[in-house]
This record gives sequence, structure tokens and C-alpha cells, in this order.
Amino acid sequence: MRGPGRHFNRRLEVWRETAVDDGAGGQEVTVAQVGTVRAKVDQPSPTERLMAQQSGSDHSHNIYLLPRADVRRGDELRGTDAIGNAQRFRVLSVVQPSVPVYSKALVELTQSQPTD
Repeated sequence: MRGPGRHFNRRLEVWRETAVDDGAGGQEVTVAQVGTVRAKVDQPSPTERLMAQQSGSDHSHNIYLLPRADVRRGDELRGTDAIGNAQRFRVLSVVQPSVPVYSKALVELTQSQPTD
């Protein structure tokens, strides 16, 4: 029997804002890749879309991850879709069911463009 990971058919890069010393006693915020995760990208249900619209959220996709994936609110997930279009998602929140068989990131698609 295969585990739940078989459904995670994409690899997404995890990018996170990180503070680094600027060499002059201060800090500069930069965005750096901090890892890669296996994922499954889905559209939200009609109910989830309605709730997002009513609350003013830009929730456009659900991304399912392995339960120990290090993905946090504010991260950016980058990858390509099934036809090769580059995609970037901003993580709005991450939740787990009571039995942690997966994590679910509610995200906003911020950029999608064809790759040549």
C-alpha cells in the first residue's frame, strides 16, 4: 500500500523573507529560497471561495503538503503547473486537520506566466 505522499505530484520551492546584517549595524530584508516541498495544488471549493470573498481574502488555491513541510504564513511557493506555466503563490495561512495526515496552505496566486 502506498502512503498519502503519492498524491503530492508537484515540487514547489519555498521562499521566505529573511533579515540579514547589512554590514553597517542594521539589517536588510531579503527573500531567499529555504527549501522545496512536495505538494498538490487544487482550486478551493465553492464554499471556501464564498467565505474568502465575504471576508475580503484573496484565497485562490489550496495547496496540500506533507504534515511536516516547513511552510508558513507569508512564504511564497514557486513552481510550474502541468503545462509549464511558472506560478507563484503567497501563503495566507496553513492549517492541519486534527489527525495530521497533511497540511493545507490557503494561498493567493500572485503570478502565472508561460515559460518559453
